[in-house]
This record gives sequence, structure tokens and C-alpha cells, in this order.
Amino acid sequence: MHFKPFAAALSVVLASVMMTGCLDLDNKKPAAAAPRATEVDVTVVESTDATIVTELGGRTNAYRIADVRPQVSGIILKRLFEEGAEVKKGQSLYQIDPALFEASVQSARAAVLQAEANLKKAKADAKRSAELVKVKAMSASANDAAQAAYRVAEANLAAAKASLKTAQVNLGYTHVKSPIAGRVSISQVTPGALVTAQQGTPLTTVHQLDPIYVDVTQSYEKLAELRAKMDAGIMKTDPSGDSEVQLVLDSGEIYHLKGKFSVQDALVNETSGTVRIRAVFPNPDRELMPGMYVRARLIEGIQPNVVKLDQRAVMRAQNGAPYCFVVGKDNKVESRYLTIDGAEGNFWIVTKGLEVGEKVIVEGILKVRPGASVTFKDPAAKQAK
Repeated sequence: MHFKPFAAALSVVLASVMMTGCLDLDNKKPAAAAPRATEVDVTVVESTDATIVTELGGRTNAYRIADVRPQVSGIILKRLFEEGAEVKKGQSLYQIDPALFEASVQSARAAVLQAEANLKKAKADAKRSAELVKVKAMSASANDAAQAAYRVAEANLAAAKASLKTAQVNLGYTHVKSPIAGRVSISQVTPGALVTAQQGTPLTTVHQLDPIYVDVTQSYEKLAELRAKMDAGIMKTDPSGDSEVQLVLDSGEIYHLKGKFSVQDALVNETSGTVRIRAVFPNPDRELMPGMYVRARLIEGIQPNVVKLDQRAVMRAQNGAPYCFVVGKDNKVESRYLTIDGAEGNFWIVTKGLEVGEKVIVEGILKVRPGASVTFKDPAAKQAK
């Protein structure tokens, strides 16, 4: 009975203490600290000239291709080369059975000897008849016949010599030779095979690989746009006249030797609307082979007074539009959409969206958002250091 008033009083005291404590905690809660500025790296926008480089895909092609065919008929006796080896111009590749052609040469030589003997006799007869006709010891008609026989004998000798030359040439054709220097392909015939003169199927093929062609295609629309920029003065040709071409292999490796622009085709492909462009590359070690897929980097021209922006600074919005972060007033981050027209190395060529002198964030872009405060070091001082 005596505990009830005591318990009630204790409850009141505890409640007062708790309320007083809560009030004290509320009064002692510290104020929220201001967010710290994020340190970033920036680059200062400058106006400069940009070398416009286009990368085009294409294939390598042999500088020269020669199909080797026999010029006389016969049986192949020997193959005189190793498949895949380098051969010289005029090197014998096959030996055709020469027996019949050697006999033809001997027969032609005999015909020449016979024609020479006939000519000697006809010449003596013509000389004798010419003297006799002067003293009226021979009729004029008989002399005319003797002179005509002499001229026929001369023609017969010339014909015999021509036949001998033909027989000798045909004998030489029994050695089937390489028409160019290069790498020889797999042989399509074996010893013992019968071949015929000027047959459709080649015996083998020789490819000249040094130098080597690289054929790429570019859209005619792109070429027309390039010409329009040059006509308008937006772009100019390289004053150095540099026409070097760099080659990127299918593996991504850059070929160590540079090529030269060779020719641009005069025709537009009706199906694809593209124009073929050809470059020539040195290939002393035969690293490039016909049929390889490669990408050629060609210098199209110089575009003056443009902004080149480090590609690390550029991001893409959900709709694919490029943008970057710029340090604006009071070192606050601003978002800026860009218009990009090509690339040079690791830099985008920006034609709209940035002004000279603005500071663009290149490192730390993932740590900031528009409106955030940033700090940065002076790019000029950093570069000097």
C-alpha cells in the first residue's frame, strides 16, 4: 500500500530527466559540414591545325601476277623449282621433252645448207649469163631466167634461215621460264604430264611481292564532302605534299614500313557507291602476302583552326551524343555537348561546343557531377614541371 505513491513519484522524475537529456542532445548536434571540392586534371582549350586521317579497310594484292603456260606442246620431264620459293626473271621452271624440237633444228640447219648451195650455183649461173648476153652468146630471155633463179635462191635461203630461227626458238621454249621475279606458287602439273601450247590452265603462278599493293575503298559521298571542304577553305591540302600511308594489320599491329599513295580509281562502284584507292608498300621480308585484310591510314588534308580534345575527356549520353565536363564560374562543373568531326591520334576534332581558353576535365570525370566544386592545378605549371 505504501509503495504506490513512491513509484508514481519515481516515474515523474525519470521522465523529466529523459526529456532534459533529449533537449540537451538536440542543442549540441553539430552543423552539417560543407562538401569538399574534388581535385581533377584539366586541359585548356586551344585552336590549332588538325591533320585529317582516314582509316579504311582493304586487301593486299601482288604487285605483279604472271601465269606460267607452255608455248610448245610436249611431255614434262622435270620440275626445276621448289614450290613457294623465290625465283628470278628468266629462271627455268619446267623442262619439256626437247627431242622433237632438237630434230627440227637439225632439219632446219640442213635446209639452210641446201639453200646456200643452191644460191651459190644460181649466183654463178647469173653471173655467167650476164657476160654471155653482152656478147650475144645467150638470148635475153635465158639471161632473165638465170637472174630470176638467182633471186629465188636468195629468197629460199632467207626462208630456210627463218625456219631455223623458229626451230631454235621452239627448242628454247622447252625450258618453261618465269616471266617475272617473285614467289612461285604450287605446281599444277607433275613430271610425265602432257601439256599443250597456250593451254588455258597455267602450270603455276608467280607473284611479285616486293613492293605490294594495298587496295582500299572509300565512299564517294565522303570524297565529295572532302572536296567541298577544300573548295570552301575549311580544309587545305598538306603543304608538305606528304602522301605516306600507314598500315594496320588485322592483329592490330602497325606495319613497320610506310607506303605511298599510288592511284585513285576513276570509276565509282555502282553497287556499293565506293571508289577504290591504291597504295604501294615496300615488302622486303615478305611479311605481307596477297589476300591479307588490312587497314590503311591515309592523310586527307589539314583542317585549320579547330579544337583537338583528349579522347579521355569525352563521354556519351544515353542517346549517343558526345559531351564533356567544363570548369565554369566559381570552379563549378558544367556539362557541355560537343560536335565532333573526325579524330587525330588520341584526340577528337571538335568543331562546336567549346571556346578557346576554357578548361575541360580530362581526369576525375567519374568523381564529379554538374554543379560540383572542383580544384585543379594550373595545366601550364604542371606541364613545365
